[in-house]
Amino acid sequence: MAFLTQTRHDHVLVLTMSSPDTRNALTGPDQFEDFENTCRAINNDKSVRAVVLTGEGSAFCAGGNVKDMRDRQGLFAGDPFDQADAYRDGIQRIPRAVHSLNVPIIAAVNGPAVGAGCDLATMCDIRIASSKAMFAESFVKLGIIPGDGGAWFLPRAVGYSNACLMAFGGDPVKAEAALQMGLVSMVVDPEELMDRAISIAQGIASNPPHAVRLTKQLMRASEKSSLDELLDMSAAFQAVCHAEPDHAEAVAAFFEKRPGNYRSS
Repeated sequence: MAFLTQTRHDHVLVLTMSSPDTRNALTGPDQFEDFENTCRAINNDKSVRAVVLTGEGSAFCAGGNVKDMRDRQGLFAGDPFDQADAYRDGIQRIPRAVHSLNVPIIAAVNGPAVGAGCDLATMCDIRIASSKAMFAESFVKLGIIPGDGGAWFLPRAVGYSNACLMAFGGDPVKAEAALQMGLVSMVVDPEELMDRAISIAQGIASNPPHAVRLTKQLMRASEKSSLDELLDMSAAFQAVCHAEPDHAEAVAAFFEKRPGNYRSS
């Protein structure tokens, strides 16, 4: 059975991490490959316009397998060179895959997001949380560092000071505190989480898909571009948008006060 189970809601794809017995821990190559293959398939399927990621059971994602750490097995076996290669060829495949998505991805954080699970949430473009959610950048509690890119994603999600507060202390952050620091955009009752996440995704999916994809590219580019570079890219993208048939349809729908009818490719 795949780690990521899939359900469709029109143009929205819901991915559910489906290993509740391990609290959806990220432990092995099958899971890493599943993320890679799924993200690649999404990028190749123009009918998918938005993605929601959540966890089955009581947890969003428990991060790495601490028993394997203790027993020096799996990702944690071998000498330091073996372990460095295991990270590069293992769990680091997930941030590369998720970051490569060309459509927006929403984390619907249903419960604890710990260690690599916290980082996985920050890899997503938008995060909403159940009131039962909790976030912990807890690597230091085990004498290790965020080896999956958390030191890159977390400051971009909450700012440098808050990221340091979470990463240096390793203490859990409850949903309301996560909202205050900007780690999540909203907190909802547990029974409302998926409906709200899917509703947000459907709202995104109702927009011209080429404009959403190009907007995401600009948002990602802003992380490493100068203002002049981003303005130049924006000008080029805008020219493409004006030439797209969906732009004419969007303008017509605006004046006719109706939903737009946009193509999927």
